[in-house]
Amino acid sequence: MSRPVLRNNFLKWLGPSIAIAIAGYFVFLFPLLPETWQKPGSPVLYGVGVGGAVLLLVSMVFVLVKRSGGGDQAPFWYVAHVICASVGAVLVAIHSAGHLSRPPALLYLAIVALMVLGIWARVRLAARVSATFGEKHKSFATGANKTDRETFRILIDDKIALLNRLDPAASEAIFSLRPVHWFRHPLLAKQYQALVTQEATLLGTRKAVPAAQAYWRTLHMALAYLFVAGVVIHVITVTFFAGYVADYNLNAITWWHLTKW
Repeated sequence: MSRPVLRNNFLKWLGPSIAIAIAGYFVFLFPLLPETWQKPGSPVLYGVGVGGAVLLLVSMVFVLVKRSGGGDQAPFWYVAHVICASVGAVLVAIHSAGHLSRPPALLYLAIVALMVLGIWARVRLAARVSATFGEKHKSFATGANKTDRETFRILIDDKIALLNRLDPAASEAIFSLRPVHWFRHPLLAKQYQALVTQEATLLGTRKAVPAAQAYWRTLHMALAYLFVAGVVIHVITVTFFAGYVADYNLNAITWWHLTKW
């Protein structure tokens, strides 16, 4: 069975296409729409915002699937990750009604940065990452320092001992922490992650590759977490602090809410 694939040419045009679509909407279509499509917080734009946020959050399922052992489903969810994020970005832009002078607009900067970084990594960085697997780093050379070798041996022994408590059926050589391990044994998972970090430092993993390759995923994940935190804060404020969001002009509160604090 063939699996879904997104070609690099498609990804190269994706970002500009989204930018053109959003610009075209606000330049040509937006002035012709009724007031309910132009007023931030209107019931229509509220629904559009909810839809956009859901699609953007759905796109993060790919991360959970990839980290939960669902490798056979990863290609499908990667495609969903890209498509949902793209459509969600357009919907969130429509939801803003062009009002980008308030704090929630910072969320859109995170969306743009995530998309640019993700497309760049897939189109440009992927070839470099693939080449890395064919290289032999000096850390694996037979002439490595004897002290480093002993430190490394002790570290591996510690990882194996800890893994026997964390996941007895797993093999240290191919084991990777998954969300289920963090959920069931958070303290053991934290200790194991500390050993993994120590091992990577000893091997010089990040130093063996260019800085962009070493840190792009860290930045990508940081932006994703920042976006999720921002969405949660935005949902809480418009739901429970509607008065604050509307500058206490209670007549301007037209969206669904629970309190007007």
